Amino acid sequence: MPETDVPVYIDTTKASIARVYDAFLNGKDNYEIDREVLRRVQQVAPEARTLAFDNRNFLIRATRFIAGQAGITQYLDCGSGLPTAENTHQVVQRIQPEARVVYIDNDPVVLAHGRALLEENDQTHFSAANIFHPREILEDPIVRKHIDFTEPIAFFQLGTLHHYDGEISPQEIMREYIDALPSGSYVALSHFLDPQTAEHSDLARRMEDTFLHSPMGTGRFRTRDEIEGMMAGLELVDPGLTLCADWWPDGPRITPLPPVSYCIAGAVGRKP
Repeated sequence: MPETDVPVYIDTTKASIARVYDAFLNGKDNYEIDREVLRRVQQVAPEARTLAFDNRNFLIRATRFIAGQAGITQYLDCGSGLPTAENTHQVVQRIQPEARVVYIDNDPVVLAHGRALLEENDQTHFSAANIFHPREILEDPIVRKHIDFTEPIAFFQLGTLHHYDGEISPQEIMREYIDALPSGSYVALSHFLDPQTAEHSDLARRMEDTFLHSPMGTGRFRTRDEIEGMMAGLELVDPGLTLCADWWPDGPRITPLPPVSYCIAGAVGRKP
């Protein structure tokens, strides 16, 4: 995005989570301050972009499963981020054309893209609520208008909670969301992982330190137990919580995973 085209409400002196992810995914909707975060992380982990691609590919595969095999037709996607080649609504509506998708994101650049999207897809909606405040989301007028809480819902927190570090634990945030979901709903979650192995834990902690001291200031790498605690009350779909790259890959692996792929995990769970 040319620096001269900056909307007046965008603060380009601070990195944005959505724009940093866009930079990691080779997108064009980011500024120099966002690319600075990428460069810093690449100094620690040269294949750092793989974190974002593993997360995005997990989203695509999990969404195909939930739309296809589980047949879910309404989706609540927290922290939607900026458009890429395969957004949630595109994956879902290719399988379930009448499916409704509500994206939640309060980043101004994301909302600008969201308004454009609304003009071309009347089954897709945006809300600018705060994804870390469950009650705000659950009572949001747009969410309530387009999501029926008497029928199964697909709820996504993909690549979001590792950017949360508030007083209430991420496990409590997820518990409030999960409690509100009807039986038969599915939850997909991905999160930066400290694999707690001699080979990869040091890399995870060095990336965490870089993220936390970068212009973005967020990016926690939590342990398997901590992440599983965010899925309490759900029946995890096989293979459970695993590396994003290992959750039902599209084909056999013919090259070894880079070290950073051991530092992001995902899971899909069903609410009984």
